[in-house]
Amino acid sequence: MNSTTTVAAAPGLRHSRAALFAAVTGFFVITLDAVVVNVALREISLDLGATLTGLQWIVDGYTLLFASCLLSAGAFSDRIGARRAYAFGMAAFVITSLACGLAPTVAVLILARILQGMAAAVMLPASMALIGEAFPDPAKRARAVGMWAMGGALASISGPVLGGMLSLVDWRLIFLVNLPVGAVALIALRRVPRSAHRSVPIDWAGQLTAVTAMGALTYGAIEAGAVGIAAPQTLIAFAVAVVAGAGFIAAERRGQHPMVPLPLLRDRTMAVSIGVGFSYMVGYFGLPFVMSLYAQQERGLSPVETGAVFVPMMLGGAVLTPFIARLSEHFGARTLIASGMTVMAAGLATIAFLPAAIPVWVLAAVMILVGLAGPLVIPTITAVLLNSFDAKRAGTVSGIFNTSRQIGGALAVAVFGSLLARSTTFLQGFSTSLLIAASLALAMAIVATRLPRND
Repeated sequence: MNSTTTVAAAPGLRHSRAALFAAVTGFFVITLDAVVVNVALREISLDLGATLTGLQWIVDGYTLLFASCLLSAGAFSDRIGARRAYAFGMAAFVITSLACGLAPTVAVLILARILQGMAAAVMLPASMALIGEAFPDPAKRARAVGMWAMGGALASISGPVLGGMLSLVDWRLIFLVNLPVGAVALIALRRVPRSAHRSVPIDWAGQLTAVTAMGALTYGAIEAGAVGIAAPQTLIAFAVAVVAGAGFIAAERRGQHPMVPLPLLRDRTMAVSIGVGFSYMVGYFGLPFVMSLYAQQERGLSPVETGAVFVPMMLGGAVLTPFIARLSEHFGARTLIASGMTVMAAGLATIAFLPAAIPVWVLAAVMILVGLAGPLVIPTITAVLLNSFDAKRAGTVSGIFNTSRQIGGALAVAVFGSLLARSTTFLQGFSTSLLIAASLALAMAIVATRLPRND
């Protein structure tokens, strides 16, 4: 039996639009659920009695499983076809969103968030594959990918405010809103032709050891804040992370179809890109976590007011985005990436050193610097990375890069939450967290200058 099934014909205009709508909607809800929860943390804590450790896992459960399953998700999409993979992922995302919205306890909410992250990981590569199938013409595909990216940008911009508004009514609505959105996407998907599928090996050993290593490392970082770094459970978690990490390397070195080919990691462009992506997300994901808690616990802002604090930061990045291609051509990718990480470092460090009584609008204004770093860094480093490798490796290269970004976000929440818990005062932990993020960003700004000149 032939292992590959092909679609009968290229999709028509109506089918292409349906595929694009489904893909954009999927990326929107994936991004929304990564950012919307931050402004609802205080309401969740009051309702369910969540501790800081619980709040960290509510955020990190989603990000951690999203990161660790992302590499295998592409192979899964190829194996069963992008249309079926997307339908499976979106259906699972809707069900787990319902579970989040109905969660009676913190433990149930964390479990639902973990499963939601797995569903998001299945959806993301499938949404990109849907676009590739629906738009075979390179020019039209580029425009479609731009619209797909705008779906994520819109979620980032609207997420904090939307989360704040929904939290005023009930924090559970931030998850339940996914139900009608997901249903509409699945209805649109019915107009999309069946996708090709092919037999693609899944690296089960690599996947298992990767989830174990990432989970144990994150658990250890969170527990270090809750019970101390010398506590038995913390030390055991870090030991498990080391053993699982070694197992992952062994699995990838010996496996016939590794999801992370180790020779790729020795490439300078790949190594720098991983470092930049990781460090960027430490700041970009860590800042909303600590700032949301600071705004509501220390400054007494409502969820809506807290969401509004993030709007200038998100809008600043959105305004700059259309000019990035031209800026990259004029100044070179290396300069843009290094400048973006420097700007982020400056913004994070400035916030860390601002007086406690500074007006909130000043905080919002300084956060624009962090928002500007996004378009300067991420699309530019992604283009450099993809242009440096053969097109056949684009999925693997992109998967490794995006996984490093998600790990950075997960560890930022884990480590920064631990610093908040173990510091003498909240402000001390707040400032220390942002200074760590600023230091990483500045270090990677320097490292980015080592990128090859073929930009």
